[in-house]
Amino acid sequence: MFGCECFYRKKMDLLPLSDPEPFSLPAPLPQWPHGQGFASGKLNLGELEVVKISRFKFIWSSNLEDKKIGVTFYKPVGIPDGFYILGHYCQSNDQPLRGFVLVAREAPSKSEAADFSTRVTSPALREPLDYTLAWKSNDGSEGSLESCGFFWLPQPPEGYKSVGYLVTSSKKPKLDNVRCVRADLTDRCEKYRVMHSEFSFRVWSTRPYHRGMLGRGVSVGTFSCISDSIPGLELPLSCLKNLDPSLHGMPNCDQIHALINHYGPTFFFHPDEIYLPSSVSWFFENGALLFRKGDSVGEPIDVGGSNLPSGGCNDGEFWIDLPSGDQRKTIKLGNLASAKLYLHVKPALGGTFTDIALWIFCPFNGPATLKVGIMNIALNKIGQHVCDWEHVTLRICNFTGELWSIYFSQHSGGVWVNAYELEYTQGNKAIIYSSRNGHASFSHPGTYIQGSAKLGIGIRNDCTSSNFYVDSSTHYELVAAEYLGDGIVAEPGWLQFMRKWGPTIVYDSRTELDKIVHVLPVMLQSSVKNIFDKLPVELYGEEGPTGPKEKNNWVGDERG
Repeated sequence: MFGCECFYRKKMDLLPLSDPEPFSLPAPLPQWPHGQGFASGKLNLGELEVVKISRFKFIWSSNLEDKKIGVTFYKPVGIPDGFYILGHYCQSNDQPLRGFVLVAREAPSKSEAADFSTRVTSPALREPLDYTLAWKSNDGSEGSLESCGFFWLPQPPEGYKSVGYLVTSSKKPKLDNVRCVRADLTDRCEKYRVMHSEFSFRVWSTRPYHRGMLGRGVSVGTFSCISDSIPGLELPLSCLKNLDPSLHGMPNCDQIHALINHYGPTFFFHPDEIYLPSSVSWFFENGALLFRKGDSVGEPIDVGGSNLPSGGCNDGEFWIDLPSGDQRKTIKLGNLASAKLYLHVKPALGGTFTDIALWIFCPFNGPATLKVGIMNIALNKIGQHVCDWEHVTLRICNFTGELWSIYFSQHSGGVWVNAYELEYTQGNKAIIYSSRNGHASFSHPGTYIQGSAKLGIGIRNDCTSSNFYVDSSTHYELVAAEYLGDGIVAEPGWLQFMRKWGPTIVYDSRTELDKIVHVLPVMLQSSVKNIFDKLPVELYGEEGPTGPKEKNNWVGDERG
């Protein structure tokens, strides 16, 4: 299946390193309110019951001298009786020991399993028939094999799938060291991030292909080995699939409130921020207007948004705009005292994690500032628009209730940041830095360039702490949690408005940019033009955003 690529290491490369320190959140976890399976330590996926293992034993490591490119492979330890390994774990050497693999057994009750899926007579788990040697770090012709890494892909019986590799320092593992999973209990898996690349051998983290609120793919926590010598090779692994329609591992209402009270981050705005957030109700009360195509006069909006057209799609028939005159100037500034975070709670990774999306609203998004080397140029209109919806997403592990990572939305993209890379302000409450004027979210203070950070050319995103902040652990409103069932969470009327929160205004922004280019040194003009061409199109006109429910990440997974 794979070519066996071989290379040699100096003797010092083979010396074992001490295991990296495990990561713990700054404060201990509370006792969560009583519920079903949330934070119970194990989850039922239908015919399978799984447990998350985060204790590991060292097997083999690469590039011990350079932690930035080295990785270490581990086997899970402390496995409960009756559960079986599905694969081994890998992580980079430059981070705390922070990860997991799932171990599995057949659901204890056959009748219980039958409630979740059509019962198949063959067992859910079986030993492999054999192993394929996917790769080895040394061909064995020099010295002992004890410090070599051998990567084994289980060969599943017909009708079964492998969901992880095994790694050994010498001989082939026994067949009973791992289990393969019946195919109907698995889902498609995909490569995610490269963790190691040397010669033609790469190690990738994996994730389910079917993700988002409706996806049922479950991450096993294992890795995949990819050989460049065989292009186009289909990923030989699968992930698990949650066939339990009740998603019993998801938090109930009481647990949701406990989670946000414990983890709710503090949003810090720049000390020079002019366009601060507000609540949606304050925005409506202070003059926001609903416009219909063909009408020049807007209609005042009810405080709850009950007179906004609901459903449909973003067809351009309606939009929201600001009032005119002095009232317009006032409403653009927002109202920090009324600001709150709007929560959408949904399943992630097949219900083994919970995503809490926290949406923040600003009545106005200010113009951008262009950075060209040491020069900073305030733009007149480019980047500004009526209304701004931004969000971050907390990803919570449903096995323990532990904060796993946070997604930081940044204009048209974003990035996941692991819990050990976050800043915390109090206990386990992370800090969110909101960029000046644009309100993009970042995990640390600083200046972030949207363009070319290497050349120092692009739109500035300036972030730092100040006295302008919103504590989401106390200032929030739960607006949606569809998995709880109809009527459990009353969704506000404005959430159903699928059109734009702001008018569309087209202007010749290229003229403003061309004027800037022409006054720059000739040696910079070409680079600046190329970067301008790559900036998002929303910078070249005013166009209000759609609301949270119209975004593709309302149902789908985050980008990144």
